[in-house]
Formats: sequence, C-alpha cells, structure tokens
Amino acid sequence: MSRNCSIVLHAHIPWVRHPEVPHCLEEDWLHSAVVETHLPLLEMLFRLRSEGVPFKLTLNLSPTLLAMFRDKLLRRRTLSYLDRTLRLCRDEVQRGDITGFGHLAGIYEERLLRFRSLFVDQWQGDLIRAYTDLRDSGHIELTASAATHGLLPLLMRVPETVQAQVRAGIRQYVQCFGRMPRGFWLPECAYAPALSQVLKHEGIDWTIVEEHALTTAPQASEFFPFTPGMTPDGLMVFGRDQASSSEVWNADEGFPGDDRYRDFMRDVGLEAPMEYLSDYLGESGQRQFTGLKYFRAYREGDKSEIYDPVLAERALEEHAVRFISSRGAQLGGLEGEGVENPIVICAFDADLFGHWWYEGTGFLEKVFRKAAKRADFAFTTPGAYLAENQERTLPAISPVSSSWGEGGYFETWTSSENNWVYLEIQRRSEQLVRYVRIFEENKEIYTEENAAHRERCIRLMTKELLLAQSSDWGFLMKNEPSREYAVKRTRQHLDNFDRIWAASTNEDATSILDDVEQANPMFTDLPWNIYEPCA
Repeated sequence: MSRNCSIVLHAHIPWVRHPEVPHCLEEDWLHSAVVETHLPLLEMLFRLRSEGVPFKLTLNLSPTLLAMFRDKLLRRRTLSYLDRTLRLCRDEVQRGDITGFGHLAGIYEERLLRFRSLFVDQWQGDLIRAYTDLRDSGHIELTASAATHGLLPLLMRVPETVQAQVRAGIRQYVQCFGRMPRGFWLPECAYAPALSQVLKHEGIDWTIVEEHALTTAPQASEFFPFTPGMTPDGLMVFGRDQASSSEVWNADEGFPGDDRYRDFMRDVGLEAPMEYLSDYLGESGQRQFTGLKYFRAYREGDKSEIYDPVLAERALEEHAVRFISSRGAQLGGLEGEGVENPIVICAFDADLFGHWWYEGTGFLEKVFRKAAKRADFAFTTPGAYLAENQERTLPAISPVSSSWGEGGYFETWTSSENNWVYLEIQRRSEQLVRYVRIFEENKEIYTEENAAHRERCIRLMTKELLLAQSSDWGFLMKNEPSREYAVKRTRQHLDNFDRIWAASTNEDATSILDDVEQANPMFTDLPWNIYEPCA
C-alpha cells in the first residue's frame, strides 16, 4: 500500500491590461504576483531539481494568467515594475542610516536582483516556458481551468456558457503547453452535478472538489475525501482535505499568522512620506504596496518589532516539521482504518506563498526536502496517483454542489452587491446562443464577406461575455476598496457585447470591432462556434 500527499496550487489573476495609462494599480496585481510568487516559486523548484531532491507539485495557471504571461506589453511592464521596485529598494538602502532598515533593504535588493536575472536572462520573460520545463521533467503536473475563472455552477442556466468557459480554457492550455490536460481546476473549487458530463465530454479525466461535496453526498464512502471517487459520467473526483489545508491557511490558526513572520500590512508604500515615494508611485500618486516591509507580525499595543529573518527561519523549521509529521500520522491513521492507498489533497491559492505569506515559498521547500527523507509517505500529483492505481475500482460518487467560498456554497457571489451580474450575463448568453444557432443554420445564404463579418462579431461577443463572467468581479464587489473597479469592468464588457451586437448587422461598423478587439487582445483566435448550442 502507498501513502500519498498532494500539494495543489491555483494561480489566477483576472485579465488586467491598461495600455491607456503608464501605471495602473490593478495591473500591478499581475506584476506583484510575478515578482512575489512566481519567480520565488520557480527559483525554489529549479533549485530542488538541480540538487536532485525528489518532489511533485500540482499547479493550475488560469487561462487569463497565461494570456497575460504571453502578452508582450505586460511582460515589458512586469520588467518595469521590477526595475521600479529595485530603484526604491536602492533608495531604501541609502536611507537606512535614517530609518535603521538598511540591512533589510539590502536583503530585498539582493533578492530582486536575482529575480530580475532569472526573469530576463534565464527565461527571457517567458514563465510559461519555465513551468513547461518542470512539467517535462516530471516534477509538476499542470491543469487546465475555465477561460476567465467563471463560477460555473451559477452559469448553468445557459449550459452553452459553461461549455464555452471549459472549451476556451482547454484551448488556451493546449496552445501554451502543447498537449491535452488530464486535470481541470474548477474556479473557486465550485462544483455542481451537471459539470461532470461537461468536463468528461471535453476530455477531462479528473478534478478537485471541496471535502463536503463528497462527504455529504447521498452515496458517500466512509473513506472520502482520502480516496477519489468516480461520477456516473466517468469523471474522477478528488476531495480537498479541509483539516490539512487549514493548518496552513486558516486565518486564525494557520502557520502564516505566527508573529515571527513578516507583517504583510506594514509596507513602505503605505508609510513613507508621499514626496519620497513620488517617483515610485508615478502619475497615479496613489499609495500602494511595494513589497518592502520591515516589521514582523508581533505587536504589543501600537508598537511593532523589526522583522528578523533568523527568527522567521526558526518558525519555518517548526512549521515544516509539524506539517510533515501531521501528514505522516494522518496517512498512517487512515491506512490503519482500512483506507486503501490514501491520498491527502492540500489545495491553496498560489499567491498565499510568497505574496501574502512572504516565507511561504521557503515553507514549501522545507516540506519537500523533509518529505524526501521519509519512507512512510510521498508527495504525488492527482494524475500520477491515478496512473499508479489504474487497476483499482473507485467508489461511485455524485458530488453535491459546493465551493470553497465563505459558507461552502455560492453565497459570496449571490449577495445584494453582485447578484445583478448573473441576470445580465444570462440574458446575453441566451442572445448569443440564438445568434450562433441561426447563423449556423443559414450560413449558406450569406456572402463570404458578410459571413466573415458575422463570425468576427460572434468571436468578439464571446470574448467580452467570457470576460464579464469572471468570478473575481463578483467577489470584489463585496470588497469596498475594489468595488468600483469591479463594477466598471463588468459593465464595460457587457456594454462591449451590446456594441458588437448592434454592429453585427452592419458590415461598415469595423471601427467599433477594431476598438473592442484592441482593448482586450486575448483569446484572439477563438472559434466562432465555441458558443454553439449544446447537444
């Protein structure tokens, strides 16, 4: 019998591209993710591989994130963001005599210089190539996901909408990685029973759901979520283990909350004099996080203590030992209870590691190194686990609707602040399905020029509707600082859909189509019939 643990990271940023301004706060969501999560993660994984340390990691890179990784303008802007932060870092080193933080600023400067070299010299700005290299050496498994992170269960009223999200997401994966995916990450881990048939029909073998999607199902096995199940459609489903995942990311008791770690909120960009930050902030003049932080999370009243990397390293050692020991004991206990070849799925948002939890990438490295020295369990991926257990009959399961959002279902996206979105999307989805069906049934009556115009309109309406469906916008509408931007983006994509709809019968309206196409240069070669009626 084998005992397995699987760490699954989901990396996602909504489509944010604003060439109309030199510096955009929302666009920095991407750049900070690259600098604080992806470059540290890649550096660590390549280091383990070069040292021959065995490890396996599952990673989902959302289609919008992949599109931004491929975008030449955004690559240049990521480098500009890196250089801008480096300049501020050098200023902080010089200012260290006044602030007393020169030593920490020097550590940050050295770190950013390493990342710049990796980004520019080793990978030429192409992070997809870097991740593909790790995939090809068998160290990571990459999964597909829905095109724009649409919350699929809330889109099921028009099944073609879900079909389009899944097909466009798989298409982006194939274009980036050169092969069909086996696994599919459900945005927000959100599942509804009808998704099983859709995913299997599109060639997907497995997915991950929340633990309670399996354990509360009518025919639940007593061994869930530590063994995968199989739906009536033949989709293999893994359950995310809530207990082990919570050890890391629980807001109150998770490892990142230890007061020896770095305080995320105490940032130079929020505290230094505005005149000093003017070059960094640019024309926006809006305070923002810089990644340069000098305090640890420990506080006594209003007083904070300076961040101590040595102290943080001790915390990492303790937490890595605790995590590994807990997984060994957990898997041993499961085997003792009769669970055949148990697997514990620990799934997280990738930006927890490096961005929110500065030391998080170091935690992963220690965990992989310590696991490599143990004989009682190993890290694997869902795909590798299924390959090793292909002769095994999996228990039948029909997972119930669920998500990893607050409350375990869909309340986060059906609140008074955001529930209007899905009615607007549904109406336009029904319009598009009818339009595609009528066009397909009568295509022979159009001239070649007229047919090409309508196909272009369908592709653009499809893209704008996909962009409006991002679950991020609904989530951010509940968050006061970002609500205005989220509403604006949603309405912008819906308005673009309406403009294209009006232009679809006017072959002279190419300027409108050009404007929309240039504003969002992603998914540029979608098939026109990706929104075709479901069978």
